[in-house]
Amino acid sequence: MMQQRSNRRNAPESKVEPEFKQQLIELARVTRVVQGGKRMSFRACIAIGNCKGDVGVGVAKGADVSLAMTKATREANKNLIKIPITDETIPHWVKVKEGSAVILLRPAEKGHGIVAGGVSRVILALTGIKNITAKTLGSRNKINNARATIKALQALRYDRI
Repeated sequence: MMQQRSNRRNAPESKVEPEFKQQLIELARVTRVVQGGKRMSFRACIAIGNCKGDVGVGVAKGADVSLAMTKATREANKNLIKIPITDETIPHWVKVKEGSAVILLRPAEKGHGIVAGGVSRVILALTGIKNITAKTLGSRNKINNARATIKALQALRYDRI
């Protein structure tokens, strides 16, 4: 008996992936000096999350904006982490230093909301955490603050309540 073949070649298995939202953190035009002059490229920093505890940040360069954003999104997908969320907040305090950026995350009561500034607010909103207080110290660099926020979220543990 002959088996029916799919119309699409190499069709991926029908896995239902969670819907990820993406947010552009920074887009910059960067130049590189070469023998004939200057070469322009674009650097994109993108955060993605599914509002259910998964979040990732990616940074990539490309010849044009769309290429840089596509590469950064792919990089963010590779760097996804799972966050422990308890009662719409985090389980405990955490303070992390990444480069010159320092981030302090504190749990908050229900109804408090996300009290954070800049990049931290974007990343925390993408994780699905509803009530948290965050303070960014030390650096104003968006990419370093994004990396510090991710490192702080990685440091969270269920057993340290």
